[in-house]
Amino acid sequence: MILPLLFATVQLSQVPAGAAEALYGAFCAQCHDTGFGGRAPKRDVLATMSADRILASMNTGIMMAQSGLLSVPQRMLVAEFLAGKALGSSAPEEPAKESYCASAPGTFPEDPWKDPHWNGWGLTPSNTRFQPASMAKLSAEQVPKLKLKWAFGYPGDLMAYGQATVVGGRVFVGSAGRKVYSLDAKSGCTYWYFRTDGFVRGAVTIEDGLAFFGDGRGFVYAVNAATGKQVWKVSVDSHPEVRITGALKYHEGRLYVPVSSFEEGTGANPGYGCCTFRGSVVALDSATGKQIWKTYTIGEAKPTKKNAAGTQLNGPSGAAVWASPTIDTKAGLVYVATGDNYSEPASDLSDAIIAMDLKTGAIVWQRQMTKGDIWNLACGIGLASIGVPEMNCPNPNAPDADFAASPILVTLPGGKRALIAGQKNGNVYALDPEKKGATIWETKLGRGGRVGGIQWGPAADGQKLYAAISDAQFAFAPDAKAGMAVKVDPKVGGGLFALSLKDGEKIWYAKPGECGDRSPCSPAQSAAVTAMAGVVFSGSVDGHFRAYSTKDGKVIWDFDTYREFATVNKVPARGGSIDGPGATIVDGIVYVNSGYAFVGGQAGNVLLAFSVDGK
Repeated sequence: MILPLLFATVQLSQVPAGAAEALYGAFCAQCHDTGFGGRAPKRDVLATMSADRILASMNTGIMMAQSGLLSVPQRMLVAEFLAGKALGSSAPEEPAKESYCASAPGTFPEDPWKDPHWNGWGLTPSNTRFQPASMAKLSAEQVPKLKLKWAFGYPGDLMAYGQATVVGGRVFVGSAGRKVYSLDAKSGCTYWYFRTDGFVRGAVTIEDGLAFFGDGRGFVYAVNAATGKQVWKVSVDSHPEVRITGALKYHEGRLYVPVSSFEEGTGANPGYGCCTFRGSVVALDSATGKQIWKTYTIGEAKPTKKNAAGTQLNGPSGAAVWASPTIDTKAGLVYVATGDNYSEPASDLSDAIIAMDLKTGAIVWQRQMTKGDIWNLACGIGLASIGVPEMNCPNPNAPDADFAASPILVTLPGGKRALIAGQKNGNVYALDPEKKGATIWETKLGRGGRVGGIQWGPAADGQKLYAAISDAQFAFAPDAKAGMAVKVDPKVGGGLFALSLKDGEKIWYAKPGECGDRSPCSPAQSAAVTAMAGVVFSGSVDGHFRAYSTKDGKVIWDFDTYREFATVNKVPARGGSIDGPGATIVDGIVYVNSGYAFVGGQAGNVLLAFSVDGK
């Protein structure tokens, strides 16, 4: 459930006792019957979940803050109503006994780096998302022969958005269902799983025999990579809407943690004092979890004015750090990209690239790319047409053009270093890290928009930059069941560009795929892209996973993930939209998640592994 209490039309006391449908209609329907600007799973999608999973989301998961006005018995009623089945009636979410590896939990190599691997989000400290041939063990000529090797199902999930990390012959991957799994890279059998307090979206980082990751409630964990046993756990922020969505970055005994939030959504509530969250980066001691420094990307919020409902508003707020930090060992800096502001006044560190000192967290320089971008979900997505008040919107014309992708640190042809940054407004920038982010070149790739432009990240191979474009188009339209609902345009969005790293010139453009009669469907290519020698992989919201030639952009392999799969862990699973994480390529196998139930996307719950022999 997404934002069920934001726009309630009746008081809770007016709902008849035991009336599950009335509870849903009063507190949930305006978001879930409409899709709420593409941000809320529709009711038919929720019906595929178990009542236990829906209840867990309200009690301890992503919907905990939004469900606070409902008693536990009332949440139970809503969960059973949405699922259409009783609590406790679903199959257990434990892996089947036969799906465990024979040697589980087994041992983890003392030196896992001698073998092919992909560690964390961007593979390298500079987040290039390029896998060299020595690690890929896969050639461009072999890619057209890829076949499904195995599939792993996430029990009861609607989303598969945790990018796979592959180290020491194991896959480490987080899930929407508050679990982190350790799987055998070759067979997909399970070594262990670890329960978390919140969803795990960021890629797992492996160092010193430990697996590090953050969750959807702001906790950071260190667990033993061999056994899955917890070593330490810390909270990095006390705000009720805190999230960790980006992967942690490890460097010389420290973890650099990006801190984001969902207050951009809850801030739309006319009765909510929008907004107080402050984006930040936190440095932790990797051995103990002890905080070394914390640097905020925005000043502390103070009361500003009251909205039309008489609610006291606050600001500044926002400037969340959604993506994994980038490490510059030469300059001793960590670079992060920030999101927009949620409330007035505007700040000078939103929609920006920021350089911080690795040792102290001091801000060394900053470069704001879009000024005055103050936006939350009350703004400009057509909510007034369904009777939702927009009084917490600071600026209905704000572009919501923040950064969701990690900066990429590259050496340009000729030897000059540059930071590559892709933005939701459709622009790609090459910035000079030695000149406080001065522009080297800038190229416009897409129309951009609130779910447009460059979403989760490009890849770079030393000569070219590969950037996929979302540019999804959606709007509210009449719906027979809901009255109004979000409709996604099946003909707008998508495409893949190759640019010269030297000057940003466009080398080629690959058109997006076509949805055909698939509905709902969008050709948007929002997911992060991944490159290897001669090939770039890009997933699409239409469910297709494609490989393109880096020479001319021609599609050399295409796999439609939008179907059901037999899984190694005996969990019912199907593919859907590909969004968020990109592929990882290790030792002849390509791994990708499928399933994304937001922004017109199709739900799914499967991790897929492909190899040339399919065995």
